[in-house]
Formats: sequence, structure tokens, C-alpha cells
Amino acid sequence: MSGDVQQAAANWDMAPDELIQRIGQLTRMLRDSMRELGLDKEIEKAAEAIPDARDRLTYVASMTEQAAERALNAIDRAQPLQDELAKGASGLDQRWEAWFANPVELEEARELVKDTRAYLAEVPRQTQATQRELMEILMAQDFQDLTGQVIKRMNEVIREIEHQLIQVLIESVPDGSEAIILKRLAESEWEPEKQKQLLNGPQVKPTAGDAVVNQDQVDDLLDQLGF
Repeated sequence: MSGDVQQAAANWDMAPDELIQRIGQLTRMLRDSMRELGLDKEIEKAAEAIPDARDRLTYVASMTEQAAERALNAIDRAQPLQDELAKGASGLDQRWEAWFANPVELEEARELVKDTRAYLAEVPRQTQATQRELMEILMAQDFQDLTGQVIKRMNEVIREIEHQLIQVLIESVPDGSEAIILKRLAESEWEPEKQKQLLNGPQVKPTAGDAVVNQDQVDDLLDQLGF
């Protein structure tokens, strides 16, 4: 057994009560440190946004499922109508082909004409029923307007969570030139007048050289912080 494994095994030999006590002490120390730095408020804001985002995701999933079910049910109802039309047309076509190849008696010809007229009279009813099902499929897509608004709001929530977490990281790094630059980047990204622009989408023509203007710069920020 290597030294690292032996050390890990020794640590796990710690009494449960002592382990719980140490975890509790570490948790308290972390909470106190965050409170002193004012970071607990930042975490609280991010935590409050998470349930809202989860509820909105549930809503989007529910609306999407309902729309899919409506569309599939409409297809299930329309398919037999189309099958019946196709079957009737195919049967009549075969009978007319046979009549042209070998003309039948007048009585049989009249029966064929009668069946053809009955089929043609039935076509409008079948097509109207099919159109109703197609309209149902179309109406099922109205969920996109509602879910689009929800997804837009979720994007705002995600940006807010990202902002709060980045602020926690920025304020946790040691002072120094690199930390100052990173802090300026974060502050530029989240200036109040720029928040509205970010919520409307990515900047297509940024002018501020010290602004975090896209997701790549956020990733670079995390890389520089060692995360």
C-alpha cells in the first residue's frame, strides 16, 4: 500500500463523531469568512435564482411535452383518414382498369359508376377532417411563443448566477496586479448600463477594450483563477 493510500486509510479511521465535528468546524469557518468578506450575499443571490431557473425548465419541458402529445394525437387521427382515401382510390382505379381492359355488362358498369360517385362525395368530408387535424398540429406549436419568453428569462437568470459566482471568485483571490486586472474585467462586464445590453444578446461591436464581452473571456477568467 502506497504512502498516499495509507494516509487516506488512516484519515478514514477517524471516529465518526470527530469527523462530523471537523466538518462542522470547517463549515462554520467558511460561513464566517464569507460573511466577513460579504460573499454570503452574493451566494444567496445565486442560490435564490436556481429554483426559479429549475421551475422554468420544468415549465418548458411540460409545454414541449404537451405540444408533442397534441401533434402526435392529431397525426394518429389523420393517418386513418388518409389511409381510407388511398385505399378507396386504389380499389376504384383497379376496377376501372379492369373495365377498360374488358368492358363489363351495363349493370356492373352502373355499379362501378355509383361507387365512384360515392367515393368522390366522401373525399371532401375526409379532407376537411384531415385539415382539422393539421390545424391542431399547427395550434400545438403556439407553445413556442411562451417557452421562448421563459427561455429568455432563464438566460437572464443564468447570467446573474454566473455574475455572482465570478464575483465570489474575484474577491477571493489575493491582491496583486493580476487580481486587479481580473477585477476590472469583471466590473466592466457587469456595469449597470451594460447589463441591459447583455440581456439583449452578445455584443456584436464592442468598443470597451477592458470589457468581458463574450463567453470565451469568462472561460479565460476562470482559467486564470485556476478553475
